[in-house]
Amino acid sequence: MTPKKSSKKPQPKADIKAVDGKQLENQNELFPVVGIGASAGGLEAFMQLLSHLPIDTGMAFVIIQHMLPAQESLLGVILSRSTQMQVHEVTDGMAIAPNQIYVIPPNVSMTIDRGMLNLKPRGTGRGVFMSVDTFLLSLAEERGNKAIGVILSGGDGDGAQGLKAIKAAGGITFAQSQGSAQVSSMPNTAVATGQVDFILTPEKIAQKIAEIALHPYIADRHSTKSADSEDAIESKDAIARIYSLVRTATGARLKCQIVC
Repeated sequence: MTPKKSSKKPQPKADIKAVDGKQLENQNELFPVVGIGASAGGLEAFMQLLSHLPIDTGMAFVIIQHMLPAQESLLGVILSRSTQMQVHEVTDGMAIAPNQIYVIPPNVSMTIDRGMLNLKPRGTGRGVFMSVDTFLLSLAEERGNKAIGVILSGGDGDGAQGLKAIKAAGGITFAQSQGSAQVSSMPNTAVATGQVDFILTPEKIAQKIAEIALHPYIADRHSTKSADSEDAIESKDAIARIYSLVRTATGARLKCQIVC
């Protein structure tokens, strides 16, 4: 007997690139990204912050340092001495992953889109080049309430607009305290916007980020709240911490500013 031909029409093959892109997008929704910007005096602040960060926060860290256009950068090599996390100098289209550090190369602007870091050559015009704002604005759009912005030592106002965008998106914002910054113009300009949640030393910024990482919404969105996580929320500064964690989890915009 001749077998009957199937009446089912062949299904079109799925677009593998589209599927892979969607999987990457879904995967990247699970972890926060911390954008850290600085200029003059930033190296010491970067090193202090990174040396006090746990290596398993579940977050990705992106470093944006002002550099001269023709400057050869050893920033990644230097920062790798302050942390056990892997440090990468960014290449165009690099996908980010949790518990990794990404350093902007010289003479480019950098943005983030769908979990990938994109580089463009720096313009040749004489206008002010705001590399920190450029990245943080894209981070706010990319991660929303999973965006964290940090402004460290520097001599201009770069980063202030980026922090405002992150705050508007429900993210969390930090600035280095004036007394701890070698050059305070950059963090002070950010603070003057009224959109900075925490004004801290680099060491305490790292500690606060580590506390945020313990929240169950960040640590594991697919598990129930553990006793350890509940204990982590109870401390002397519980009000400030709960404020930041609730806003991270829900996007609720509460007004609070902590100076230390």
